[in-house]
Amino acid sequence: MSTSAGKVCILQNSFEPGFIAEGDYIIAGIFPLHYNQEMPDLNCTYKPPPVKCNGFDPRAFRWAQTMRLAVEEVNQNLELLPNYTLGYKIFDSCAYPLTGQRAAMAVLNGMSEDDSPMCSGASPLLAVIGESGSAQSIVVSRILQPFQIPMISYFSSCACFTDRTKYPTFFRVIPNDDYQVKAIAQLLVRFNWTWVGVVRGDHEYGRFAVQGLMRELQGTSVCVAYQEMIPLLYNQQRALEIMQVMRSSLARVVVVFSAEGEMTPFLRDYMKQNITGIQWVASEAWVTASVFTGKEYYPYLGGTVGFGIRKGYISRLSNYLETVNPQRYPNNMLVKELWEALYGCSPSLSSASQLPPCSGQESPLKQHSAYLNTSSPRVAYNVYKAVYAIAHSLHNLLMCQPGSGPFKNQSCAQSDNVLPWQLQYYLQEVKFIIAGEEVNFDLKGDSIPYYDIINWQRGTSGNIEFVNVGLFDGTKPAGEELVIQEDMIMWAGDQSEVPMSVCSASCLPGSRKAVRRGEPVCCFDCVPCDNGKISNQTNAIECTFCPEDFWSNKDRTACISKKVEFLAYDSLGIALTVISVVGACLTIVVLAVFFYHRNTAIVRINNSELSFFILFALTLCFLCSLVFIGEPTFWSCMLRHTVFSITFSLCISCILGKTLVVLAAFTATRPGENIMKWLGPKQQRAIIFSCTLVQVVICGAWLIDANPYPSRNTKYERSKIILECSVGSSLAFWCVLGYIGLQACLCFVLAFLARKLPGNFNEAKFITFSMLIFCAVWLAFIPAYISSPGNYADAVESFAILASSFGLLFCLFAPKCYIILLKPEKNTKQHLMGKEKK
Repeated sequence: MSTSAGKVCILQNSFEPGFIAEGDYIIAGIFPLHYNQEMPDLNCTYKPPPVKCNGFDPRAFRWAQTMRLAVEEVNQNLELLPNYTLGYKIFDSCAYPLTGQRAAMAVLNGMSEDDSPMCSGASPLLAVIGESGSAQSIVVSRILQPFQIPMISYFSSCACFTDRTKYPTFFRVIPNDDYQVKAIAQLLVRFNWTWVGVVRGDHEYGRFAVQGLMRELQGTSVCVAYQEMIPLLYNQQRALEIMQVMRSSLARVVVVFSAEGEMTPFLRDYMKQNITGIQWVASEAWVTASVFTGKEYYPYLGGTVGFGIRKGYISRLSNYLETVNPQRYPNNMLVKELWEALYGCSPSLSSASQLPPCSGQESPLKQHSAYLNTSSPRVAYNVYKAVYAIAHSLHNLLMCQPGSGPFKNQSCAQSDNVLPWQLQYYLQEVKFIIAGEEVNFDLKGDSIPYYDIINWQRGTSGNIEFVNVGLFDGTKPAGEELVIQEDMIMWAGDQSEVPMSVCSASCLPGSRKAVRRGEPVCCFDCVPCDNGKISNQTNAIECTFCPEDFWSNKDRTACISKKVEFLAYDSLGIALTVISVVGACLTIVVLAVFFYHRNTAIVRINNSELSFFILFALTLCFLCSLVFIGEPTFWSCMLRHTVFSITFSLCISCILGKTLVVLAAFTATRPGENIMKWLGPKQQRAIIFSCTLVQVVICGAWLIDANPYPSRNTKYERSKIILECSVGSSLAFWCVLGYIGLQACLCFVLAFLARKLPGNFNEAKFITFSMLIFCAVWLAFIPAYISSPGNYADAVESFAILASSFGLLFCLFAPKCYIILLKPEKNTKQHLMGKEKK
């Protein structure tokens, strides 16, 4: 448009509406009646021709007729806008932003474009219903914004429109895409599709939807394998590249944010490539597109799942659509194109079409569902609601009482000069019920978020039917919005089982995910949990430690109680018990033999009293090993080392006393020297008592200061709990052993000095040999004890006690018993002293 010097507006070009009707108040409708376009040759040397629109869309034509029907219903309603009528102008956007821009400019003109008063007075247009695609709606909304003309979209769901600073006059009766991407993200998580592809159209709708989906998938187990874009101006070569990515990817689930117009040529090429096995997840823009319901689509699109606009019911729509024919609208090119699309014939003889002629009175057929299917209108129902939203808002505006209005000085709008921004105020506040559903707009111009979950299933005639298998209610609390009847869903390839779409197979319980370097987190290896750790769920990120008293089972899926170990009466414990009892019994037998033969030379010469003391102490030594068998308790831990140390100290003290007596008896060098008077029975008892008393004092101090106690060792072997006796004080423990070692060493040295004393039976030799065995056993015991845990440490100590006791018993008493029992003729003083007659 341009303005002359006389301020007269002259229309430079025209863009004729497809349908037009006069009324007191005019609203416009913009619909994608064609889904493809040919761009003109723009060489700037002549006036460019208009964009040529191709590919008539019967579905969008049904939306336009729904708007006409709704306007007629409003005009016939005596309670809504009484004494006023609505008029309309309906334009074709050709599903393209540039054509949508031309439509937006055209709607701003008057009813008669030749003499429209475009530069003065109120706007001839109050509101616009449109557009379908978000990209077109962005263009139209920005053009209408300076004129403050409100716009209600029936199919533009882009989240970008929530920005009220950029789109202050925009409203919509379709949910915001933020809810749709949230629903799709929940769907992907619900069916454990962790590796998915994303395809979008080259427009704001696709871009914002993908951004929203990526945002929703953050923090979930779902990864996007690839993102591809279908060009706005369809390019077959680029489409084939996208299909190759889809074919080669492990992702068998593909989410598509695209309009019907872009998907139509893309899917035709997709079918030619014979790609199957893809589970499509469709956005609301094409999930209910009737153009894809033909039999030929099912092998490739069957099983598609998506979120559709909530369906409604329009009672008169079916009959109304059937009244539209070329006879009634002989000069309407859109109706002629409808007939050509539905019947494949031209209703006009003067038409340049190559199609065969027809009457224009043909009866509607079942295969014309793209136009005549009114069983569950969705987008058409949104158009229907948008018209009634304008009608109710305008009605409320006209019912305003002067002095109580919402505008300056509580004024109302003038009925003969209603301004679009005044209508917008009432649109923001409108609330009404239609077909049982409440319609209103929030502060961002959005409506209540509801979606039906649609599944594409094979119908009785082989075509695709849209089956409702659930819903998404955005008003419910987080996590409860999605309700799906999974048993009703038929998946891609006529499968009833949920398809798999993963980069890596799930890690079973007992293992964890290890992300591969340089790859998304959904691509991972499964690593078995370490000992003591478990994972009891699929795809665990980390294995968890079992509590201290528990350990992992063989499969690493559950914590079980740790095995409790101690030197019990099992095979090892019973063996030690038997050896201990046998040793004690042998000692008692020897004691009995000695007592019975107490008056014989060998018993008397070897100091029978000390021998009886030694045998008594050895019996206690054998029996004290029994204290090491069984579950450690407070008393058994205190008795173990104290009884062992005192009994062994007593035994070695007795042997030391005997060694001193033997040494004294044979080392007297001067005649009449009587050393034995200093080693009489009383002195011997004093030596034994005093040497043993030292050990008793050490043990008493040990028990008073830091007594041994039962403990649970979980460090040596984490899979077991080893019950053992902690020594309490390591210093005291090694003092006890050291004292016994000191006694044994002293005894060994003295016996070694007396080893060559005269006589056929030299007691010093046997004492030397017994001490040598005793020391060897206990020197071997120390490293074995330190390196052995729990029950094995107790077994080692018990074995050392038994071995050293048997060593003392056999070395000291076996030779004597041999003479007593088997060689009684040698049991004489002369023989033992080596003085028998030759």
